[in-house]
Amino acid sequence: MNPALNGVRVIETATLFAGPLAAAFLGDFGADVVKVEHPTKPDPSRGHGPAKDGQGLWWKVLGRNKRTVTLDLSSPLGAAVLKRLVAGADVLVENFRPGTLERWGIGPEVLHEANPGLVVARISGFGQIGPYARRPGFGTLAEAMSGFAAATGEPDGPPTLPPFGLADSVTALATAYAVMLALHARQRTGAGQVIDLAIIEPIMAMLGPQITWYDQLGYVQPRRGNRSDNNAPRNTYRCADGRWVAVSTSALSIAERVVRLVGRPDLVEQPWFATGSGRAAHADELDSAVAAWVAARDRDEVVAAFEAAQAAVAPVYDVRDILADPQYTALGTAVPVPDGDFGTVRMQNVPFRMSATPGAIRHAGRAHGHDTVDVLRSLGYTAEEIEGLREGGVI
Repeated sequence: MNPALNGVRVIETATLFAGPLAAAFLGDFGADVVKVEHPTKPDPSRGHGPAKDGQGLWWKVLGRNKRTVTLDLSSPLGAAVLKRLVAGADVLVENFRPGTLERWGIGPEVLHEANPGLVVARISGFGQIGPYARRPGFGTLAEAMSGFAAATGEPDGPPTLPPFGLADSVTALATAYAVMLALHARQRTGAGQVIDLAIIEPIMAMLGPQITWYDQLGYVQPRRGNRSDNNAPRNTYRCADGRWVAVSTSALSIAERVVRLVGRPDLVEQPWFATGSGRAAHADELDSAVAAWVAARDRDEVVAAFEAAQAAVAPVYDVRDILADPQYTALGTAVPVPDGDFGTVRMQNVPFRMSATPGAIRHAGRAHGHDTVDVLRSLGYTAEEIEGLREGGVI
């Protein structure tokens, strides 16, 4: 069984998270991803987060399934190498500040002269146009400007940012999706195109109808903590053993089962109980009933009782729980991956399964410039030319 993107070549000239993760998603399903990094300033993600023996572990995940080369794109010789690279490629993923590639003489128009079928995915904080286009942009800014932070957190607390790269990750998925659309369109037209991804936009698309609500009703979504305007009880609850569970009651039948389970069948008879918004308006009463019942029991007992009642509950996991959970084990969610430094490292598997063209993580992130010589040789560079590029600081 061949992976779905077998035969697709991706050149990644991106750093940190959105662009590199998008390329990793493509590599997971067979694309040949060649990651280009500056010779002396590698992707900063190599140094992000906890490290082992001086090796950043986040990079092991972000750099999976990629060949790594070094190249100074700002030099004329480096730009010439990139042109030769994209001549045989299908996709270029870049996240330089808008105008940078053009300043180096390798903007999309020039690259399309070398390869008219090239798909150029351009990721930036604020997009290629507009008054903010040349501002430095990061996922945190997108989480703030998209409406996410304003709607996240406790009602009496500050706007809350996620402790991980949420906006970058959503943008990465959107980029991989856009690349696939462009490749599909190329099958009909034979022509590549330019994709403009502004990190402030994909996360906004995930936040629901906030713009439509405001347009039609003047409604601004408030911070509600773990609660919802649409149903209740919906919250996290602390168990007797100090662990936590999350309860959801989006359907009326589930809400009924929950309140009967916790010993409050009388609530079902209340006129407000029949609608999600009615229950949300009485969240204090519902939360009190559920919280008291949960607090008297250990987490395993709570989960077992909810399952027996066919009510919706989930334990609140950290990574230790994830790796011990039989459902994740059955799905193969965490897999050991070959790695040049540590033998194997475990990481999350590809995020979905395909019956005929499955994806796989073939190796973890490699050392800076690990494949430079091999890639240049495949482009026709001689040993003498490669040494000249090295001496000139181009690689």
